Amino acid sequence: MKHRHHKAALLLAGAAFLFNYAAAEDDSLQAVKDRGELRVAVFSDKPPFGYVDREGHSQGYDIELAKALGKALFGTDGKVTFVLTEAQNRINVLDANKVDVTLANFTVTPERSAQVDFGHPYMKTAIGIVSPKNAPVTDVAALDGNVLIVNKGTTSESYFTQHHPKVTLQKYDHNSEAFAALKDGRAKALAHDNTMLYAWAKNNPEFDVSIQVIGNEDVIAPAVKKGNTALLNWINDEIKTLQSQEFFHQAYDKTMKPFYGDNINPDNIVIDASNQ
Repeated sequence: MKHRHHKAALLLAGAAFLFNYAAAEDDSLQAVKDRGELRVAVFSDKPPFGYVDREGHSQGYDIELAKALGKALFGTDGKVTFVLTEAQNRINVLDANKVDVTLANFTVTPERSAQVDFGHPYMKTAIGIVSPKNAPVTDVAALDGNVLIVNKGTTSESYFTQHHPKVTLQKYDHNSEAFAALKDGRAKALAHDNTMLYAWAKNNPEFDVSIQVIGNEDVIAPAVKKGNTALLNWINDEIKTLQSQEFFHQAYDKTMKPFYGDNINPDNIVIDASNQ
């Protein structure tokens, strides 16, 4: 009899644990609502996706999405707090509960998916190479034995580490440092998301995106802390609603087109209902 009571007590305790665990999972969206503030990790120096303008305000494609999510949560006066981050800290700020969602041009990879929960993608990207027009790198093999600039914590760093060990990687924390190093001639080329390189090369005409796509095309998506299912589901629903309204093409026209000009097809970058 005692054994049966003990077993029943263990089952009840287990059920209570699972219930409380599930409740904690479901609390992620409610916690944001109760706080009255959506905290979003964004870049400070990666135009046109996330950057700080001369007035000290965050601007860019990711920022437009963050503001739309804040408006959907809290109405027109909804508060969105931007937490500036670097590429290698995009997961850390989630794990440390410093932000609710990361919208820092975050490429989905299997390795990252094991650490965070990614939402519905809203953008396409691939690794590209930018190099001087007077010494263009048009073949990845030409980088063997040479120095290539990458940013820490990016897909470019992981791709070249894994697939091109003969390339010497010069790594930087900040985009501004990386591009300054390229302009100073400290490396043969720089690897980064092609969507960013198009904009940079347009403003630095002595350079060219000499290789536009390396490896597979990837997608950009929001990320939340592992297990924040309620918040993730809500974000996914909102992104699908925004896509049905062609929001991301509008955001492209506002934030990206001024950087890219008319030479880039927005359907090659943004993901809306019309081109999924």
